[in-house]
Amino acid sequence: MDVAARLDQLQAAKLRRRLRLVESSQGPRVTLEGREVIVLCSSNYLGLADNPRVRQAAADAAERWGAGAGASRLACGNMGPHERLERAIAEFHDRPAALLFGSGYLANAGAITALAGEGDIVFADELSHPSVIDGCRLSRAHRFAYRHRDLEHLAWGLRKAGDRAALIATDGIFALDGDVAPLPELAELAARHRCRLVVNEAHAVGTIGPGGRGTVAAAGLGGEIDVIVGSLSKALGSYGAYVCASEEVRELLINCARPFIFSTAPPPPAVGAAFAALRMLDSRPGVVTQLRRNAAALREALAEAGLDIGGGRTQIVPVMVGDSARAMELSERVLAAGVYAEAVRPPAVPEGTARLRLAVMANHRVDELQNAAHTIGRAARELGLTRGAERELPRAA
Repeated sequence: MDVAARLDQLQAAKLRRRLRLVESSQGPRVTLEGREVIVLCSSNYLGLADNPRVRQAAADAAERWGAGAGASRLACGNMGPHERLERAIAEFHDRPAALLFGSGYLANAGAITALAGEGDIVFADELSHPSVIDGCRLSRAHRFAYRHRDLEHLAWGLRKAGDRAALIATDGIFALDGDVAPLPELAELAARHRCRLVVNEAHAVGTIGPGGRGTVAAAGLGGEIDVIVGSLSKALGSYGAYVCASEEVRELLINCARPFIFSTAPPPPAVGAAFAALRMLDSRPGVVTQLRRNAAALREALAEAGLDIGGGRTQIVPVMVGDSARAMELSERVLAAGVYAEAVRPPAVPEGTARLRLAVMANHRVDELQNAAHTIGRAARELGLTRGAERELPRAA
């Protein structure tokens, strides 16, 4: 590959990305390359990444257990903090067992490679996380990408597959649109066709459902879902991920999931921080309600500004633009005005659907969210991206 030519192609298509330097801890506002800005592109949904109790728990774990685990769990890297957190996670989701992974990407890929193989078919929503796609590739199973939330298309594919159907995989909350999977109907299809249902709750844990237990709990499905994949790096403010399932599936993952077998165990400070964050979420369910209120306030203000924000109701709010170059221009204009909202472009989203992906935090203030919406709306009007006879929003005091 000609690396320089490939970079030039990305630049010409407005798809080349760069790293921006955050010079403070993660919060509703950060110092970005020397300037304070409001953050609307972080998955630190509950603001726990810089919470004093969570930070102290990480420091205590480092002092007691060290900075790293030193080896994979199957070598000598299995420590007390790992097993304690797994028990807490299983209890939180009311499932028999849980198993930690180094990241959500590894957890999704590990679950799929262990539960599907050559000759099997994995049915995945077309907007599922890329780790689901890569898990199918690594497993050598065939992937059937059903149209987003299209139950008829999925049912047609399941009928065609017969006994080759191994898994249905879906996100609970879709990361770039903020909408929710139709889990009751998916569970019914999985039961009818005798295949497992895997739900990626990365953006749902801590943000939806009773006590922040995710879309599975919100749908009242409980033990009807075979596998739940959750993240420690978003609402829980730490790093890593997990799979919740039966004891039998946990044993299979320990023995067959290559991302688990061949990865160093998650570092004790991250595990200690996640344990503290989970305990805080369990004791403060009202923070989930606050997140929902903040999301509703931002959505209302953006809609009043004439912006296309889709039909979701979660803490993820897309501002649809379409063209990648115009999405980049919108992002740069609002950043210049103090709002950090990155543009999401292909291949992360389909061609023609570039957008700003906004993410709300529970510790944002409503007035600063309304001011951010005002800023985005004004920049969008300047670029001709708003619709209808939208009115100028008053700036919050």
